Amino acid sequence: MYGRPIYDAGRRHRQSASYFTESLFEKHDFNSFPVVEEGSIMGIVTKFDFLKSFAFTRGQMVPHYDELMKRSVAEMMTKGVVHVEPATPLTRVLELMVNLKARSFPVLGSERELVGVISREDVMRALREATQEAP
Repeated sequence: MYGRPIYDAGRRHRQSASYFTESLFEKHDFNSFPVVEEGSIMGIVTKFDFLKSFAFTRGQMVPHYDELMKRSVAEMMTKGVVHVEPATPLTRVLELMVNLKARSFPVLGSERELVGVISREDVMRALREATQEAP
């Protein structure tokens, strides 16, 4: 699992969260970041969540960029998070990734605390290692 920067909603709650999120996406090559508060996962914010902020309908024009950047991560994040546990079999993680077309999942411990993130790259590496013949 990759160590990933985590947005701590409690610590940065009143700051310009959208600017913070945008800078994380620019700085790191990740598609999502878990949003945690006091160690517990509150949601996940993805590049898609960020882009959805710019969506509009026929009756509504795209809001001004500066106005969008004032939104908090809590307003942008996805709250219903599909997650796995440390003991989840690799085959189950692979099945979820394929069926949900997900790039990564938060890994939550028994107290719903975030212990890591597993990505497609992690699964591919594990499959490669598991299927390689011993020398």
